[in-house]
Amino acid sequence: QVQLVESGGGLVQSGGSLNLSCAASGTVASIFFMGWYRQAPGNQREFVAESLGNGRTNYADSLKGRFTISRSDAKSTVYLRMNSLKPEDTAVYYCYARAIFGANTWGQGTQVTVSS
Repeated sequence: QVQLVESGGGLVQSGGSLNLSCAASGTVASIFFMGWYRQAPGNQREFVAESLGNGRTNYADSLKGRFTISRSDAKSTVYLRMNSLKPEDTAVYYCYARAIFGANTWGQGTQVTVSS
């Protein structure tokens, strides 16, 4: 099994930046996909970005250019750099990980609040 622990959320002013981290432990050798979703109050959980074990990355179209995902396999950690933050980026950000075939394992979530 894989366990995920996120960190780095907080309160930031509009236009600011934040870095999120998600560290995996357990059977990390099985992980191929690591990424982020977010969920704002009253909204469904939405895809943010994903890092694949082959080096590829995927982003939500609306976030390209502002958000950057990176990964350290040596540290079993995925990062999300968020720039030019807007109040509408306010949400709980959830890290996930999964093998090539299988279900997502989720972290507990970290709150990001962007003030106007």
